[in-house]
Amino acid sequence: MCIIIGDITFDNVFYDREADVLYLHVGEPSSAVGFDESPEGHHLRFDAQGRLVGITLVSPRWLIAHDDGVVVTLPHPRRVTIEAATLSPVLSAA
Repeated sequence: MCIIIGDITFDNVFYDREADVLYLHVGEPSSAVGFDESPEGHHLRFDAQGRLVGITLVSPRWLIAHDDGVVVTLPHPRRVTIEAATLSPVLSAA
């Protein structure tokens, strides 16, 4: 299953239902060499060229239930809201 956020297709997706953490990555997670945190508390991963290749969304199920989506500020500052419909298939499958 893939998740598309902005112009990035995350093809490596894993949801930890017990912890309510969603891991999104482009390819293998080992490609990440740089790390940062968004103002909202989500974790961002970057490759050696500085491209965003991974996002760890903290409490996505809770955020969707209370806010109808997950807000995350991506690099170059670009704030996006990931709608519930985008994440629901992954969260429901776990």
